[in-house]
Amino acid sequence: MEIKEIKSYKDYGRVLSISNGKIEAMVTLDLGPRIIYFGFVGGQNIMNDDRAFFGTKTDKDFENFFGKDTFWENLGGHRIWLSPESYPETYSPDNYAVSYEITKSGAVFKGNAEIPNGVQKELEIKMSEDGYDLQNIMRVTNIGKENKEFAIWGLSVSATGGTLIIPMNDNDTGLLSNRIISVWPYTDLSDNRIYFGKKYVTLRQDTSKPDPIKLGFDLNCGKIHYVLGNDVFTKSYETLHPNAKYPDGGCSFETYDCDGFIELESLGELKTVKPNETSILVENWHIQNKPCDVDFKNDESIKAFCDKL
Repeated sequence: MEIKEIKSYKDYGRVLSISNGKIEAMVTLDLGPRIIYFGFVGGQNIMNDDRAFFGTKTDKDFENFFGKDTFWENLGGHRIWLSPESYPETYSPDNYAVSYEITKSGAVFKGNAEIPNGVQKELEIKMSEDGYDLQNIMRVTNIGKENKEFAIWGLSVSATGGTLIIPMNDNDTGLLSNRIISVWPYTDLSDNRIYFGKKYVTLRQDTSKPDPIKLGFDLNCGKIHYVLGNDVFTKSYETLHPNAKYPDGGCSFETYDCDGFIELESLGELKTVKPNETSILVENWHIQNKPCDVDFKNDESIKAFCDKL
C-alpha cells in the first residue's frame, strides 16, 4: 500500500493519495473531506473534479446561521451529508483544512466540527491490499446537547457521460406493492434519459440536458452500477428494508442528474442519535472493466451485463 500526500491536485490543493498499485483514491486535505478521485491507477476519474463548474452558494439566511462571509461549495467528489435536506442547515461549509491519520489500509479524515448543527463528520477509507475494492466508512457524531434525528447521506458526485443501473426490488409481496419510487417536483418522467423496465431502471448523464432529474428508491439489494466508458463503478451498502425508517418516503438510494454531473447517493437509517453517539454508514466500492456491451433500455441485455459483473 502506498499512501502519500500530494501538494496539489487540480484546483483543490493538497490531497492524500491511497493506492494498492491497481486502484487509487485521493482525498482533499485543504477542504472537505472529499474523495475527489477514484479509479484505476492512471485511469479516468469516476468522481467529478470540475470545481469551476459548481460555484458557491450563500445568502443572508446562510450567513445568519453559519456566520458572516461563509459560503457552501459543492466541490464534486464524494461527501458526507445529512438527510432530510434542509437549507441552510445541511449545507454546512466545509472549505476548511482536514485532519487525518494514516492507518494500515488507508486513512481516517476529520473535518471541522459543525458547531451550528452540533455534529462532527469523519470519513475512513480502507483499501484492499491486492484488488479493486475500497470500503468507505462514514461516521457522524452528535456533539450537541440534544437528541438529533438524521440519516447519513453519502453523495458521490460523479463524472459526466455515463449511465446508472438501478436494480429494482424483486421480492414477491403478493397483493401488496414491493417498491417505493420517490420523484422530485422538477423531474420529467418522460425524459429520454430515464428507462423504466420491469427489473431495472437506468439513468443516462447527458451534458446537453440541463433540466435536472431526481429519483429515490427503497433499494432492497443496496447495490447500483455506474458505467462510464469502459469502467464500471459499483457501490453497495447494507439496507434494512422494510424494518427501518428512511428519508424521503422510505429511500435508501437516490440519484440526481443534470448537465454537469450525476450523483449516486446512499442513505442510512433515519433515526434518533443521542448526544456523544455516533451513527455509521458503510459503502463498499468496486471498479472493473466493462464485461460486455449492453443496451441500457433492454432488461434482458442489462441482466446479462449485470450477471457478468
